[in-house]
Amino acid sequence: FGERLEAMFPTMFEHRCSEGAPGGFFSRVKHGTWMGHVIEHIALEIQTLAGMDCGFGRTRQTSAPGVYHVVFSYFEEKAGIFAARSAVAVAEALINNTVYDLAADIQTLREIREEERLGPSTGSIVEEAEKRKIPWIRLNRRSLVQLGYGKNQRRIQATVASTTSNIAVEIACDKEDTKNLLDAAQIPVPKGYVVYDEADLKSTIDKIGYPVITKPLDGNHGKGVTTNLRNWDDAVAGMNAAKKYSRAVICEKYITGRDHRVLVINYKFVAAALRTPAAVTGDGKSSIQQLIDKVNSDPRRGYGHEKVLTAIKVDDQTENILVKKNYTLQTVLAAGEELWLKPTANLSTGGTATDVTDLVHPSNVFMCERIARIIGLDICGIDIMADNLTEPVAENGGAILEVNAAPGFRMHLDPTEGIGRNVAEPVIDMLYPPGASARIPIIAISGTNGKTTTTRLIAHIVKQMGYKVGFTTTEGVYIQNQMMMQGDCTGPVSAEFVLKDPTVEYAVLECARGGILRAGLGF
Repeated sequence: FGERLEAMFPTMFEHRCSEGAPGGFFSRVKHGTWMGHVIEHIALEIQTLAGMDCGFGRTRQTSAPGVYHVVFSYFEEKAGIFAARSAVAVAEALINNTVYDLAADIQTLREIREEERLGPSTGSIVEEAEKRKIPWIRLNRRSLVQLGYGKNQRRIQATVASTTSNIAVEIACDKEDTKNLLDAAQIPVPKGYVVYDEADLKSTIDKIGYPVITKPLDGNHGKGVTTNLRNWDDAVAGMNAAKKYSRAVICEKYITGRDHRVLVINYKFVAAALRTPAAVTGDGKSSIQQLIDKVNSDPRRGYGHEKVLTAIKVDDQTENILVKKNYTLQTVLAAGEELWLKPTANLSTGGTATDVTDLVHPSNVFMCERIARIIGLDICGIDIMADNLTEPVAENGGAILEVNAAPGFRMHLDPTEGIGRNVAEPVIDMLYPPGASARIPIIAISGTNGKTTTTRLIAHIVKQMGYKVGFTTTEGVYIQNQMMMQGDCTGPVSAEFVLKDPTVEYAVLECARGGILRAGLGF
């Protein structure tokens, strides 16, 4: 059994267990240990192999022989439950010496993780909040998060904050409006027009000339974008690709240069990155598919947002690029030939990012901060096509392609090359300037008899001091003396109900001992 376990999980050598040294757990198995203890370690290891580095676990026997209490940590509850079931199945397969498809379970765990966890941008803001002891509550299964409690709460969704102007987001989502506003403010933008059909497309190309780019009027993440279109058939195909995402399509002059993203937070320049699309470079021997596999074998590439870089996936966009070049996945590229596999440089499609924050010309910093003010976006990603940002964009023939609401932070937090920037810090500084509190006073009452009476008495005293009070008792939840929920409301869910309420200035919470044992405090 021990040998089969070591063969299936060689990385478990790192588990020190109570021995306190690498190989400690394998040593425990060799000398004899509980099966519950083995299952605990398998559950931790398969989560770690799926990109969730979990370390804490404990197994204790119960009064019934062969029955154990097994405790282990998880990042996402659904992943933890799946890991528990999987660990038992793996242990049974090892006992019976039958083949087990561990790779399938690890992939399922990865998919659960991507579906359940906060994305890298929201996650970085929550981590920064935790560093500052700011409490947070997840409000839905996606990325809507409450920071702080009661009247001092703020909300974020991805990288849109409760301070972000709705009209600014609307403007940024309408690429034509954005371009017109910037053009009127003497910001360099590419010439182009909104088109709805082939007649509009023809008249636009007659005015601006080839090469052109087509993109959805209200697209995001590079979806439906086709670049460097040099003839009529390609232009029509590009327009149709954009129409999958938007009825109206922008056709504009294709600007040559390198793709840069500048991040402006609270109208201050914060970071800049040079983005490169997913690409492979030929060696004269390997096929394009082999080159992609080689790039994907980089330990920094993973599934979804698992790692710094995303694995390159062959999709319709890649197939189109290959068809245009008369290539297939079996084509062998000449040594040194670089092939871009995507039309845009988004990290989510396998692109790479290089930090260039310290190289940006002061004139470009001024221009980007001005753009954020013109659109009115307090968290804003600006896409610039230019040979470099070390010279003023107005002088080197560059142009502003887009202004993005909810810009991704991943390329700045973990660039492929260069220094990672803590871009979540200025977001928290903006939401909670120095001296601003994220918390409200909380008084919690536990014990045997008289908890409800004590809670009501304290809530009344606090109310007399002029505060708007939320309190929980065995009778129900009250906000400013109005009953919101009836029943025994002394657990963490009821406490959270009070702390989510934006009218509450002071919380008085009755906490039953059973609820604390079962699910903690809720604050």
